[in-house]
Amino acid sequence: MAKQSRRDFLKTSAIIGSAAAGLSSSTKAAPKNVLSEDRMGVLVDTTVCIGCRKCEWACKTAHNLATDPIETYEDRTVFKEQRRPNDKALTVVNEYPNTTSDKFPINVKVQCMHCDKPACVSACIVGAFSKNENGSVIWDGDKCIGCRYCMVACPFQIPAFEFEEALKPDIKKCDFCIERTSKDKLPACVEMCPVEAITYGRREDLLKVAKDRIKNYPHRYVNRIFGEHEVGGTSWLYLSSRQFEEIAFPKLGNDPAPGVSEAIQHGIFAYFVPPVALYALLGGVMWLNKNKKNHETDTEN
Repeated sequence: MAKQSRRDFLKTSAIIGSAAAGLSSSTKAAPKNVLSEDRMGVLVDTTVCIGCRKCEWACKTAHNLATDPIETYEDRTVFKEQRRPNDKALTVVNEYPNTTSDKFPINVKVQCMHCDKPACVSACIVGAFSKNENGSVIWDGDKCIGCRYCMVACPFQIPAFEFEEALKPDIKKCDFCIERTSKDKLPACVEMCPVEAITYGRREDLLKVAKDRIKNYPHRYVNRIFGEHEVGGTSWLYLSSRQFEEIAFPKLGNDPAPGVSEAIQHGIFAYFVPPVALYALLGGVMWLNKNKKNHETDTEN
């Protein structure tokens, strides 16, 4: 009986060790992080947006999120408070006063910016986030371990965690309508916009369009394209008639955000077993101890 217990212990220990080693090596695999010159983007002209919020409805519909009828989105009382994207709304529109015209407030659509050098990709220790060739930043639920480092790392505070889902919580954010764009369709919000305030196209082409608008209508726009350089550049670009900090855009530098998160992650995990492997190892040890106690109890009886 003692020899059998020893063989079982050694066999189980070998299995646990192999699993931990496999998990450790898998977490070190580099995530997909492609920065193509032909990556796509979206240009948002806040001077054109009328705040109809049809983009919100289209986004929810495209991602199978619960939504009220489109007619209810005409209610503008929602603009009394500043809103942020969350697990139930991947994009929202906020409203700000227009210093030059009370009749035409400034409306700003908010969603994931799909950074060129994403902090979420850098911070994720298991490669659950990736930057794709078309410019989108995508989350893979099959890889995620729920550490939520992406939420801390994001300079735009976008990734949202499904706290109400106890068994299988997901990280929710705009995915650039990857299922649509991969089939040469427009993102749902772009297709739905009735005034063409949002334009989908090759990022480099959109920058030219934005610069031409600023040049041709200098009285209409501030001389800046938000997202051209911020945190290394983003796929979503913005034009505005007011300084961006005045309409709740974060004040960011041009250096990519991943530098800080990479330093933290590399320092923590360079010489230690990543959490998922550690948990597997600890779980195995607990299982062995439990079996050992059960065996000792059976022997005494």
